[in-house]
Amino acid sequence: MAGPLHGGLAEAAREHERFLWGLCYRMTGVSADADDLVQETYARALASPPARHEDLRPWLTRVAVNLARDFLRRRKREVYVGPWLPSPLDTGDDEVPPPGVEARLPGGGSTEGRYALLESVSFAFLLALEALTPKQRAVLLLRDVFDYSVREVAEALHMSEPNVKVVHHRARAAMAAYDSARCVPTRELQARTREALEGFLAALLSGDVAAAEAVLASDVASLTDGGGQVRAAHVPVVGLSRVLLMYRRLMEMRGAPVAVEPRMLNGLPAIVIVYPPPKRDLMLSTRVVMRVDLGADGRITQVHSVLTDRKLAGLRMPVPA
Repeated sequence: MAGPLHGGLAEAAREHERFLWGLCYRMTGVSADADDLVQETYARALASPPARHEDLRPWLTRVAVNLARDFLRRRKREVYVGPWLPSPLDTGDDEVPPPGVEARLPGGGSTEGRYALLESVSFAFLLALEALTPKQRAVLLLRDVFDYSVREVAEALHMSEPNVKVVHHRARAAMAAYDSARCVPTRELQARTREALEGFLAALLSGDVAAAEAVLASDVASLTDGGGQVRAAHVPVVGLSRVLLMYRRLMEMRGAPVAVEPRMLNGLPAIVIVYPPPKRDLMLSTRVVMRVDLGADGRITQVHSVLTDRKLAGLRMPVPA
């Protein structure tokens, strides 16, 4: 393949890499899948480049979204072992979102719509997207996160404008439960979450049952994403006593961690934990990301633990002392 289009295509396409990755991560909820989809998008661009007169950004968006929609359809047909959780994304503690979150426009400036960019990578938001069809998810993200107009969405996805409006309306309806209690990662929420999470972990490590009970809601639920690779509960564990019993047993089986590092992941505080290799049960995970959601009273309503290798592949692990 030759010609000026092909010669400058790779360089031109790289200008849109941050946007494409952010879109694919929000579409799939998994960093490694976003990596694969962006690379496949570039491979398609080089194999079958767009016409000279066609704008590159909408064309790349259409290819990436179509690949992501196909991926989501395949994922829905597969049986996932245990609860599914998004992969943790390091968002840092700065006021300005990092490259993995923010999607810069080619000429500078940032895209941001109904949902803030940091909010749209929160676990709560990504889990809410699971209720949408792949097409609804694509339209909602372009309209309400990346602030595309109806015309721009129609152009990017090869849809009519009336169809975009209908799909968008249904997508917003499916997000109604999330919208009633949105998870906006404010500084105040980050501080309260950090205090509750660190208090819970300290209570577990010290064996202080009363301290652990003080930070947990009575109907707290624990979701553990092991993906069938490592030992994990295949269903949510619900209720204060059951959750505490599960974590106390895990602490006994794993022993003390060799590295613990607080991190800002997906807009809220989380803890990255490394355990020593298991001596008996080889199915026990040695790397865990733990995060929590809080209720209105500040108590922990959900504990999320991500254990699978693919979900943690892009995350820097703390080095044991």
